[in-house]
Amino acid sequence: MLEVTISGIRFRNPVLLASGIMDEQGDSMLRAAREGAGGVVTKSIGIEEREGYSNPTVVVLPTGLMNAIGLSNPGIENFKEEIDLVKKEKIPVIGSIFGKNEDFPFLAKKMEKFGADGVELNLSCPHVKGFGSEIGQDPDAVEEIVKEVKKKVSIPVFAKLTPNITNIVEIAKAASSADALVLINTVKGMVIDIYAKRPVLSNIYGGYSGPGIKPIGVRAVYDVRKEMKIPIIGVGGINGWEDAVEYILSGANAVQVGSAIYYKGFSIFKEIVKGLETYMKNEGFERIEDFSGLAVIK
Repeated sequence: MLEVTISGIRFRNPVLLASGIMDEQGDSMLRAAREGAGGVVTKSIGIEEREGYSNPTVVVLPTGLMNAIGLSNPGIENFKEEIDLVKKEKIPVIGSIFGKNEDFPFLAKKMEKFGADGVELNLSCPHVKGFGSEIGQDPDAVEEIVKEVKKKVSIPVFAKLTPNITNIVEIAKAASSADALVLINTVKGMVIDIYAKRPVLSNIYGGYSGPGIKPIGVRAVYDVRKEMKIPIIGVGGINGWEDAVEYILSGANAVQVGSAIYYKGFSIFKEIVKGLETYMKNEGFERIEDFSGLAVIK
């Protein structure tokens, strides 16, 4: 009932672990899988080990999280064991990668060699200069990167796009040679301490995630689905099964869950999966495809 196939990758259900949350270690990705995730996306991995920014890097807000971790990661050469570990669960592993334009094909090839079932191009980090913030806003750069990666690997290529742009459809069309689009990444923002009278995050700017960005993500998926038939994975602010349904109705074929783990723990995956099953039975849907994009008015 819940099984979906996206670009040749079969997921037992459409609820995936999003990149950036509890996915730097194989153990935590494995736990997400055992708690019901239909697939996992790794933390964004670069060419070399990166420490990220100094604290404070996360601010908890009433409607979400503001973070500027700084793409901390162990580097691609140190990540094979983590993928090997989670592959024991026999669910799809999507390797997320970031870098400068010329780094993406190399990193994608490494992920393929390590056994990743697909690769997700992080073209949209909003708080690290040179690694997504500028790339993801340039249609020509996005188009070139996606095409070059497609030449180098045989596994599916997903392009994760930024909401920090005037026209999301323009960037989506630039990435149209990808096998699927991931919409959206975090929204660029900042928080100011009114008593210290200065920005809270050490990097000043951060990426806003959580329930507060769901309407932005749903709108992005809707706008792209109206114009394109490419598979879409919706992400941003999913905190329950109703949010997942909303994304699917707006045109998503699957969803990713991230910040909700902070609020509800890994049990969020079983909660959403169970909610989807009940909703589908009550509404008479046999497959996710039966209501994907059903709310889109053309």
